[in-house]
Amino acid sequence: MNKNIIRFILLIFLLVAVGYPLWVGISANNWANNNNFLRNIFPLFGLLAVSLLWIHSLCGVFEEWLKKYINFDLFINITATIILLSIILHPLLLFAIVRFDLNRIATIFSRNFFIWLAAFALLLLLTYDAGKLLKKIGYKFFDTHWNNILIISNIGFLLIFFHSLVVGGDLQEGSLRNVWIFYGVTATLAIIYTYIIKPLLKTKD
Repeated sequence: MNKNIIRFILLIFLLVAVGYPLWVGISANNWANNNNFLRNIFPLFGLLAVSLLWIHSLCGVFEEWLKKYINFDLFINITATIILLSIILHPLLLFAIVRFDLNRIATIFSRNFFIWLAAFALLLLLTYDAGKLLKKIGYKFFDTHWNNILIISNIGFLLIFFHSLVVGGDLQEGSLRNVWIFYGVTATLAIIYTYIIKPLLKTKD
């Protein structure tokens, strides 16, 4: 098949995989009231982050094939930057909604275990970005243990997924919840293949 056709199919796949959750989230909100703006965009960053993290999990399975058709490293770097901004802005906007009131923030965390889970998952996800930076600077430790850092960040992704599935307002019912469960199941299988099965197959060769 022509490379340009495959690239086009991959682009459509990316746009649908990321665009559909965002479209559902945007459609569910009332944009007429300006006072709700932060409340409206706050969940969108969560949807964007998880969707792109799902794409990343699949990239681990199809990395060698994808490198034939796209600039794989550039794609990962760009989407990783978007993910980083999204996972920072998502909680930051929540705090902005409550005007950074520490009492209200404490109340939010006391309501649900999955809020704490998200905070822990955020730390795990940030190990990827911190490790990538330190690896680039030249710290050999992060170069040597890069695969472990990837595993830790993927665990963070799965925890973020469960957080979103339980507390995400747009994910409690409807077709997007089914799509989200599909994302979670396939991501788990992809991570198991990439970090357990694939290395075992290489050692046998």
